[in-house]
Amino acid sequence: MEVHPYAWAITVVVMVAILAVDVFVIGRRPHEPSTKEASLAIGVFVGLAVLFGLGVWFVSGGQYAGEFFAGWITEYSLSVDNLFIFLIIMSKLKVPRELQQFALLVGIILALIFRGIFIAVGAAAIERFAWVFFIFGAFLVYTAVKLFLDYRKHDDDEEAPDNALLRLVRRRFNATEDFRGTKLTVKEQGKRFITPMFFVIVALGSTDLLFALDSIPAIYGLTQEPYLVFTANVFALMGLRQLYFLIGGLLKKLVYLSLGLSVILAFIGVKLVLHALHEYHWADWAPWGGEIPIWFSLLVIVGTLAVTTVASLVKSRNEAGDDTDPLTEGDAGQRPAGIADRGTPPAAS
Repeated sequence: MEVHPYAWAITVVVMVAILAVDVFVIGRRPHEPSTKEASLAIGVFVGLAVLFGLGVWFVSGGQYAGEFFAGWITEYSLSVDNLFIFLIIMSKLKVPRELQQFALLVGIILALIFRGIFIAVGAAAIERFAWVFFIFGAFLVYTAVKLFLDYRKHDDDEEAPDNALLRLVRRRFNATEDFRGTKLTVKEQGKRFITPMFFVIVALGSTDLLFALDSIPAIYGLTQEPYLVFTANVFALMGLRQLYFLIGGLLKKLVYLSLGLSVILAFIGVKLVLHALHEYHWADWAPWGGEIPIWFSLLVIVGTLAVTTVASLVKSRNEAGDDTDPLTEGDAGQRPAGIADRGTPPAAS
């Protein structure tokens, strides 16, 4: 796929402009988006992605269009699954509903930065070393197995994700008892204190870093075109925070989504291994030459997501007591769980 520098420039400028509108116009007023606002934004972003895919079809042909749609759907599905982790973080850290939009916006920007770095590194690696596909494939199969095992031992009382970075921040810094709007730090009584929002951003950012490790190898299993990898990831992240508020309660009902994603990741992992064998001419004996066609990949992805979504909704409908929205639990004014009492200043008068 031949992508001229001006096409890259136009794409990046348009993406940045859309993100700037989202940050400085829509997101400048911390609030909980209404159902109408969220639905409209999601519809616009999905429509833009579809139009872009059709444009790729018109300019470069159906093969690349299929790769874009397969990559976009896969990345979007992984992002929806990640929303459940965001939901847990927001709940456990007791983020007020009106401030969750800001936290999600920062988290999505961090996700774009991390994915952009991994896209560049991945593109440089696969251009020089075909054996990288073996590593990507093995990693995706490992991730698929881990997702399946996590699904098997799933517990409804999930803990908020924690990591060494978050624990280090909690130990090293003084913290306020409550949120101070969207501020990450405040200065009181001559001392600098971090706010609970800082802990939220650390949790979301470090989690985004782990998410990128899964998503980038997955999409490189569907297309090796950096341009399509980049645009599919950006479109998958657009409208994600609106989707969070729109289907926040529905996320807990998608009980089989992780299972479906494990199937998809395992399939893409096998596809990557076969592609690597093809690169070394070790699969020439196969009737398909070792390469799985993109139309079959798209069929597997869409079919798996459809089956798991329908099965999840059917199971959730037959179960009682699953309608509680964890985002509404807890007192929004309380300190996030796990923040130390050390050096906490009195509330500002």
